[in-house]
Amino acid sequence: MRTNVLRFPLLLVCFVLVSNFLACKPAAPDTNRDTTNVANANVAKEKIDPVAIEAEITRLEKDWAFAEQHHDADTIRKILADDLIMTYPDGNTGTKTSELTDVESGAFTADGWEMSDTKVTVLTADSAFITGHSSLKNAKYRDASTKRVMDVSGDYRFTDVYARRNGQWQAVASQTTPIQTKN
Repeated sequence: MRTNVLRFPLLLVCFVLVSNFLACKPAAPDTNRDTTNVANANVAKEKIDPVAIEAEITRLEKDWAFAEQHHDADTIRKILADDLIMTYPDGNTGTKTSELTDVESGAFTADGWEMSDTKVTVLTADSAFITGHSSLKNAKYRDASTKRVMDVSGDYRFTDVYARRNGQWQAVASQTTPIQTKN
């Protein structure tokens, strides 16, 4: 009788194990990782042509400098975004409107404006920034409110941020910092 008592729990355990094993089904495929399922595939990212963007931003920078020197407000109007914020070397800020006012009035004059050491960094298909070095020769700025003429000749570092809006690149932010000469 003792043998029958021991066999019953052993048979019960075996029965439970076999039934659980037989009840198991293969796992359903993971559709979240199924690369053939178009609905779950990532949307293809827009291709970026960094060389073309770099060339366009560099061209715009040169056009902007040339237009400033030659008081070409129409060119500047196209390059600058309506919501542009500029930070000038003295810490003051300006907008597209104030920049155009200065250009149209001839407040800024320069015999030379050279850019060097430029580097364009492409962030996305619609955003990039350029940094570089500007040298202004015999440059003057006439403040409209004080009528004071300031010599702004010298070397500067700049950062200009561009955004492509409606297919056109425009400057949305600009920062210029004077390079201090060491004595």
